[in-house]
Amino acid sequence: MPFQIIRNNIINVKADAIVNSADPKVFIGLGVDKAIHDAAGPLLFEDRKKIGEIKTGEAYISSAFNLNATYVIHTVGPVWYGGDRNEYKLLETCYLNSLKLAFDNQCESIAFPLISTGVFGFPKDQALAIATSSIKSFLSTHEMMVYLVVYDRESYSLSKDIVDSVNTYIDHTYFDVNEETIKYSSNNVLDAFEVPRSIKKVSRISERSLDDLMDELDETFSESLLKLIDRKGESDSAIYNKANIDRKHFSKIRKSDYHPSKKTAVALAIALELSLDETKDLIGRAGYALSNSNYFDVIIEYCIKNKIYDIFQVNMILFEYDQVLLGAVN
Repeated sequence: MPFQIIRNNIINVKADAIVNSADPKVFIGLGVDKAIHDAAGPLLFEDRKKIGEIKTGEAYISSAFNLNATYVIHTVGPVWYGGDRNEYKLLETCYLNSLKLAFDNQCESIAFPLISTGVFGFPKDQALAIATSSIKSFLSTHEMMVYLVVYDRESYSLSKDIVDSVNTYIDHTYFDVNEETIKYSSNNVLDAFEVPRSIKKVSRISERSLDDLMDELDETFSESLLKLIDRKGESDSAIYNKANIDRKHFSKIRKSDYHPSKKTAVALAIALELSLDETKDLIGRAGYALSNSNYFDVIIEYCIKNKIYDIFQVNMILFEYDQVLLGAVN
């Protein structure tokens, strides 16, 4: 099942299990720990007493009481000491142990905060990378809906190198502007952009032969997609996992009347590692195009041109710019 990053308060998220970034001692800490206990009610702390002290990286399960969940999974993240005290591995263990515990208790969905980034001081960009890589590893062999819940913009941080690279692409590479320039704020908030009125599109030569294009002229989206999967030598399951789409949704694709949303069509193109020309052709069969005056489309072109085909990484970039994420649901 898919993975999604959402901006919300974790106590409002509806999932089978909600993960609490707990204090190691039998004590209600600050931040996420306090918010979850306040929302769940006093009986949650009674269960927490039964668990006792929790070592860093361990995970334990209890009832969720008044929360929109069945269970609370308590895990203790590492305190940041600079990275030389096994912090990275311990944080990864928090996620993997929590995911395994949820799976063993028949949970179909789980919601995580960004563990250890509050009072424990773990750098947000590094914590984000560990969270997504851990979740991705687990989902490669398990079916579960996983949410990473970010409370506000300050709680989420991509690598500065990635943000700078995307900004440079938008500013200097993608647009060929005649009369107006693109302006954006230093804090990467997209609504600070001014979209130019006059944009000169750069023409591109097709990367495929005329014979290939003629053979594919009348193919539907589904026919073209399934042919591409065969051509790439991939299985259906490999592609829908890479596209952040669940098996049930992918089964609809084999129906002749299937019509994907744009984000699903693009997700499948990313999963297939298509070139920009091939991507435009595939999504065009579903009635979509990539526009050089649309932020979502600009970022997708950036990712394809830079061969960023990891759907988790693409979605992290999209989330940074407040754009809809790929995959998940139609």
